[in-house]
Amino acid sequence: MALAIGLTVPAVSHAALFDDGEARKRILELENKQTSEHDAQQKAISDLTRTQQSLDKRVQSLESLINGKGLLDMQNQLEQIRQDVAQLKGDLEVVNHQLEDMRTKQNAQYTDLDTRVKGLESLAQQVSGQLGVTAPGAAGGDSGKASDASQQEARAFSEAESLNQAGKYKEAFTAYDNFLKTYPGSKLAPDALYGLGYAQFALKSYKSSVATQQKFLDSYASHPLAPNAMLSLANSQIQLGQIPAAKKTLKDLIAAHPSAEVTPSAQKRLKVLESIK
Repeated sequence: MALAIGLTVPAVSHAALFDDGEARKRILELENKQTSEHDAQQKAISDLTRTQQSLDKRVQSLESLINGKGLLDMQNQLEQIRQDVAQLKGDLEVVNHQLEDMRTKQNAQYTDLDTRVKGLESLAQQVSGQLGVTAPGAAGGDSGKASDASQQEARAFSEAESLNQAGKYKEAFTAYDNFLKTYPGSKLAPDALYGLGYAQFALKSYKSSVATQQKFLDSYASHPLAPNAMLSLANSQIQLGQIPAAKKTLKDLIAAHPSAEVTPSAQKRLKVLESIK
């Protein structure tokens, strides 16, 4: 009987986790992507700045040459250059805003993935401990069935997570939805519900994502993923043009979870929203 119990532990522990190496690899890929896009944005900013400086020099040169002869043509050229400079300044502001938005989104993705990896590691330890203290006489047929069910549950969740990480959001949505319907009482149900809302956001189903993340917060307010769910909720509200609601969500996140890893991203997003008149 003891031997049977010992054999079930590693199988469930292994099934309860998706491949940590793959998750860490995903984190490194996000970091490399962020660095590459950051460099590209910085180069674009540098190019725009040099062009602006060149145009400024042309303006100064034209102003110094104006002496009455051909004044109208020169003034027209000067006005056109000034318009070009204004356009470039606007483009520069857009690039800067896009860069900040990119940093915020990628930081949120990195934090989200890292948080979920840690959560699954903790869950695996809990499952292993529970299976290690199986009551005497439970190592017969019923124990085998329970073990199989636990493996199927963990495998179903792991498949949904893998699809989400691979960017296959339609398939991930279906996998999360099926998991919640099949295992409504699972300890992984909060993670699956959060993943469902995340997939809906990625599919631009913002209203559905708002409903899902709000359901998560109503049911699992103290869950480690609650700050992430609040940030995801705010992002969906922004996409729907619900700016006052998004501001409130971000303020609630900052107040309730001041030390959360996503809080700096929430603070930056709130600052951007409050700068919009």
